[in-house]
Amino acid sequence: MSADTATDAPAWGEQEFEARLRELEAGYHIHHPFNLRLNSGRLQPFQVRGWVANRFYYQLCIPMKDAAILSNCPDREVRRRWIERLLDHDGRPDAQGRFRDGEAGGIEAWSRLGEAVGLSREALWSQQHVVPGVRFAVDAYLNFARRAPWQEAAISSLTELFAPRIHADRLAGWPQHYPWIEADGLQYFRSRIPLASRDVEHGLEIALGWCRSRERQQRALEILQFKLDILWSMLDAIERAYPDDLPEEKRP
Repeated sequence: MSADTATDAPAWGEQEFEARLRELEAGYHIHHPFNLRLNSGRLQPFQVRGWVANRFYYQLCIPMKDAAILSNCPDREVRRRWIERLLDHDGRPDAQGRFRDGEAGGIEAWSRLGEAVGLSREALWSQQHVVPGVRFAVDAYLNFARRAPWQEAAISSLTELFAPRIHADRLAGWPQHYPWIEADGLQYFRSRIPLASRDVEHGLEIALGWCRSRERQQRALEILQFKLDILWSMLDAIERAYPDDLPEEKRP
């Protein structure tokens, strides 16, 4: 079917459209060879550290992406709900700027993961281990969120549809496969499962409400595939940067 024919076709019903979004899970980075090795215990400690250090750059991008969506969104009710995502990552300080237990946010939780795998806080926050391919992919995603219509940027976050499983896999396997990782460092993955479910509900609400034509539905599928490609490309770059025989002096 040509693109012109596709956009002239009637819109899919909401159930079929959602099903087509969910079908894209086949390209989620849970299926990437590096992730399969990571979650089955086949990586060396330096490779786990390399993954954590590079993924941290993506974690730093998330609240900036969400802030970009907020800045482009004129709908106050959407902003009131979407801002929760920014606070989930940057944290929720009290009036004195202090954080109660569990309120420091996802970035801080990832910092603790970095320490748990043996990275210093300085090494993590300096971004000294971030490889060019990861930086390029993450920056491309952030630039998309800044420039796209807010609905499209919101739809790009629907990779959360597939996230609970990848977090659950890490919680199930890492304590056995990587007993050298301090257990407290896995809190990020525990916290994201319920938050991802909440975010999916809102993201789907936006997608189903905005995509009332086949043209917009096709655009949504393209956007979600773009985000899946970003995540896959990050692992491509990490996999190349940390081969099994990487010299000792180049290991994080």
